Amino acid sequence: MNIAPIDDAFGDWDALLALILTSFAYMQPRIDPPSSALLLTLAGLKQKARVEKAYGAVENGIVLGCIFCKPEPPDCLYIGKLAVAPNAQGRGAGRMLLQAAEIYAAQCKLTCLRLETRIELVENHRIFAKWGFIRTAEGRHPGFPHPTFIEMRKTL
Repeated sequence: MNIAPIDDAFGDWDALLALILTSFAYMQPRIDPPSSALLLTLAGLKQKARVEKAYGAVENGIVLGCIFCKPEPPDCLYIGKLAVAPNAQGRGAGRMLLQAAEIYAAQCKLTCLRLETRIELVENHRIFAKWGFIRTAEGRHPGFPHPTFIEMRKTL
């Protein structure tokens, strides 16, 4: 498995969109509001890759994972749409994608990674904690009286 940039030269947008939709599908019955991942279209995904730095975990020409990164001055790189195909989980793709994000953060002279994960997805909280992230805040989506997500950060 290797990590490759996802940019205008990327060739399999349909597979990337399918990967994200499949990887986020399990959470739908568990979270409210629904994930913004389900609103992605091919055009929206291509635009996202133009304005954010994106990487794919690729094996034998198949995209098994992805991560999107957006600098947030003064010090953080925001990590979004981290997805690993269900059949590739536990094989190191997530760690490799986060390492690519860490390298990009260093190139941008940023000192931390930041992400948000839904409050109900405690298994994701544990994985991110294992990868060095700590819980730093809670937040709520507009219109919700209770917290709907947590923020986690990793100092680099």
